[in-house]
Amino acid sequence: MIIMKAIILKEFGPAANLHVAEISAPEIADNEVLIQVKAFGINPLDAHVRAIPDWWKLVSGSEVTEPYVILGWDVAGVVTKVGEDVTRFKEGDAVYGLIRFLGAGNGYAEYVSAPEADLSLKPGNISFEEAAAATMAAQTAWVSLVHYGKIKKGDKVVITGASGGVGHYAVQIAKSFGAYVVAVSSAENRDWVLSLGADEYIDYKTQNFEEIVKDADLVHDAVWSEDETHLARSLNALKPGGTLLSLMVFPSAEFIDAAKEQKDITVVRANLSDTPDKQVDIEAINALLSAGKIKSHVSQVFPMEDTYKAHIQIETHSTVGKVIVVP
Repeated sequence: MIIMKAIILKEFGPAANLHVAEISAPEIADNEVLIQVKAFGINPLDAHVRAIPDWWKLVSGSEVTEPYVILGWDVAGVVTKVGEDVTRFKEGDAVYGLIRFLGAGNGYAEYVSAPEADLSLKPGNISFEEAAAATMAAQTAWVSLVHYGKIKKGDKVVITGASGGVGHYAVQIAKSFGAYVVAVSSAENRDWVLSLGADEYIDYKTQNFEEIVKDADLVHDAVWSEDETHLARSLNALKPGGTLLSLMVFPSAEFIDAAKEQKDITVVRANLSDTPDKQVDIEAINALLSAGKIKSHVSQVFPMEDTYKAHIQIETHSTVGKVIVVP
């Protein structure tokens, strides 16, 4: 039996409720591998789940049945054991993936069991930290633009929150399809976001993007808001027949209907869990990473005992790129 360190949550609430504990490493099923975790990612969703019990039920699909839960879905590490039915991986392989989403990923730990289907071999040109970053956030950007937005060469795409975790992947993915990308963020991140391939930059603190852009085919709206105010601004940047992709806000039926009726705009809430073939998406992103066409930007790396600090950072809603924890 392997005894490992994990970050456990005995009570939902503030980041301070995350604690290091020693527990037994998980067993694996026949279709799973055991991973020695080298890095795991922190997402805004993690903080929501940590703070609100109903979010745990929504994401994991179950009630809390243990005296604690282990958060985390973004992991990268080395395979130490393989199940009998596993054919794609062997012991010693460096892998990464979005583990059991939707479900209980249990990624905040030194070891994690993972279904074979959730993993890819880590490209040799990226670190474990960069690999752990390119999981939930990269897949969210991909599903939004490719499945919901049906992005194609020549599309004009506005990406708000372009310097964030999902946003910086969205810029690069859109460019890989040959789109014209208008990135919206704050001025201090201008040069970096343009280096990702954006064709145009708008500083949201001094400019209103919807007054500058009126003919977008797609708006990828990754800005957190308590209401539909920012989505309404995004509508104004779209041409008739365009598509508004909402990442953070659940638009109401009334908002969706009004956008369609008044301007023939399709409004969708991009849902990562609703994708026809996750394995195809994973390998498409893996190919872009391997070719250097998309890169992860890791702005901060925390030791495992400071996982709570990583949560505090992610709750600022101003994180540049991704935040990673290293066991």
